[in-house]
Amino acid sequence: MSDEVTNELIYETLRRVQETLSLHTQYHLEVKERLGFLEQQYARISRRVDRIDERLDRVERRLDLTDA
Repeated sequence: MSDEVTNELIYETLRRVQETLSLHTQYHLEVKERLGFLEQQYARISRRVDRIDERLDRVERRLDLTDA
């Protein structure tokens, strides 16, 4: 095999590796974006649950359902 053919095979292999890496990078960025969205949603839900807990405490105090 000549050096020229060997070099071409190496370049082709490197191009494929680079394409695969590019696809993985795009996928990774998409996953990070989706994870960020999930974290935002979780934070919103957590705040809502905290407010519900506070409101429930207030209702219990008004109805004298608490111990102290």
